[in-house]
Amino acid sequence: MHLHIYKSAEETITALANWITSLIQKTLEVKDKFTIALSGGETPKKLYQTLASDVYREKINWSRLHIFWGDERFVSFTDERNNAKMAYDNLLSKINIPSDQVHKIWTDVTPEESAKQYENILHKYFDEKQTTFDLVLLGMGDDGHTLSLFPGNKILNDNNSWVSAVSSKEKGERITLMPSVVNRSSTIAFLVTGESKAKNLKQVLESHQQAYPAQHIQPANGELYWFVDEEAGKYLQKNFRKDLEGFKNLQGLGYLLYWFYVFK
Repeated sequence: MHLHIYKSAEETITALANWITSLIQKTLEVKDKFTIALSGGETPKKLYQTLASDVYREKINWSRLHIFWGDERFVSFTDERNNAKMAYDNLLSKINIPSDQVHKIWTDVTPEESAKQYENILHKYFDEKQTTFDLVLLGMGDDGHTLSLFPGNKILNDNNSWVSAVSSKEKGERITLMPSVVNRSSTIAFLVTGESKAKNLKQVLESHQQAYPAQHIQPANGELYWFVDEEAGKYLQKNFRKDLEGFKNLQGLGYLLYWFYVFK
């Protein structure tokens, strides 16, 4: 596991955008396509806006990317809460990518049928491969949830399904990828910012008990990265992270303070 902590949310997003750009470029040197699962939320929205900017847009060969989603609220594509709409408005509408390489989670059928359809798509893509996605982007909620996997939900015990429908009074109906498919990815990256997530982030990263859904994300043979700002990482023990001391220059984009710790 790789942990990177930056001074602010803005620096965290910039660092992640650089890292994603580099990962895509290096992967496409040895593979003909790059598969990525996007996440929803306000912080990823800012990341997508950054990737769509002139600085990054021309550095990525978007025509070779295949886009998926980690989860989706069961609302129409025209609804502002729809994760695919958010990604389209802030990124996909601003880049050159073939429409048949963008795989939305459909919400015009029943939730169960939608989950089944999406799982079939993923099996067609990945059944003959050792890994699934080249990159899965994830966030973490204040309660330690990720994707649409919430604390106490029984589907966390499902080790076979790749996609599942989720329903609750508080969160409504959703479709979500399951740990079984995410954990087969080559690379997984969490983006976590804000003080409201600090206490549970400490538990997620430092506790050995799987009390939070985010702890169920443990790649089988891939790499796991956490991109965190100082507010979110304020309670992490100093012996948990290795202080690299001072400010580091990241690809000419200014100085940032970060810690890097690796363990398997």
